[in-house]
Amino acid sequence: MMVLIEVDSAINLAKTVAGGDRRGATLERLHCPRGLFVDKNQNVFVADSLNNRIMKFIRSTTIARTIAGKNISKYGSDFLCKPSNVIYDYKSKSFIISDYYNRRVLRWFPKRGTCPETIIRGSEYYGLAMDDEGFLYVSDPERHEVRRYRSDGRRGKVVAGGNGQGSHHNQLSHPTYIFVGPDGAVYVSDTWNDRVVKWDKNATSGIVVAGGHGKGKDRTQLHYPTGLVVDQLGTVYVADYWNHRVMQWCKGASHGKMIAGSRFLAGNKANQLNGPEGLAFDRSGNLYVVDSNNHRIQRFLIQTV
Repeated sequence: MMVLIEVDSAINLAKTVAGGDRRGATLERLHCPRGLFVDKNQNVFVADSLNNRIMKFIRSTTIARTIAGKNISKYGSDFLCKPSNVIYDYKSKSFIISDYYNRRVLRWFPKRGTCPETIIRGSEYYGLAMDDEGFLYVSDPERHEVRRYRSDGRRGKVVAGGNGQGSHHNQLSHPTYIFVGPDGAVYVSDTWNDRVVKWDKNATSGIVVAGGHGKGKDRTQLHYPTGLVVDQLGTVYVADYWNHRVMQWCKGASHGKMIAGSRFLAGNKANQLNGPEGLAFDRSGNLYVVDSNNHRIQRFLIQTV
């Protein structure tokens, strides 16, 4: 879901909604979480990567449960190995999971009581997204491309990159998180190129919409961009991993604005981050940030229009 956001400063109220304190494998703890999904009821689902599981945290409670995986790094129909992302397909009422080290994408129907089924295999898939027509988008860091599939994982078509590793406008370098707009445009965290690139529908090359000036701490730069979300105005919100911040880039802007984090310094205070990854907004306009190396998820209260 996309929302309109107006930000005046990076000093926003933050609260830990999952994990925190330290890493662990019990239900209330996380270990280097990656991507997340926030449902319509503001429940949080997260790929708890180094615990090899997908977790659900119930809104406004301390209740958490494992919905996939078994805390063991293993290949098998009901095991995961360092999952990187999870999304929910409302049409089929199923979860889609990027099982990164097992080199596959899984679909799981929780109400059927069956094991997840493999729908795509063959590479270390990372980012996931779905468009309004039900097509599934998957980033492939190994092949430096993003593909669009039917919901059953068939008929994959390259929609970004696919021209080898590189920094030209028709290339990507280790793409991770992705976002698909209502017009079919694909936004890609082109992570090793330290930029976010927009690929319009049926385009053969991309347009840099954030970063793209080499790695660094300046407002015009990013350093290992990860989590990504875009609003209706085309404003890009991106997790700037090694700068320990979240940046907002308005459409057409030459530089970004920090909206979460603390001046490039890693920390574990409420308003600090240490290696942010997945991003999501809820229906109220709150920003959720996977604070990976602090093993927690932070919710930032940001003024909405």
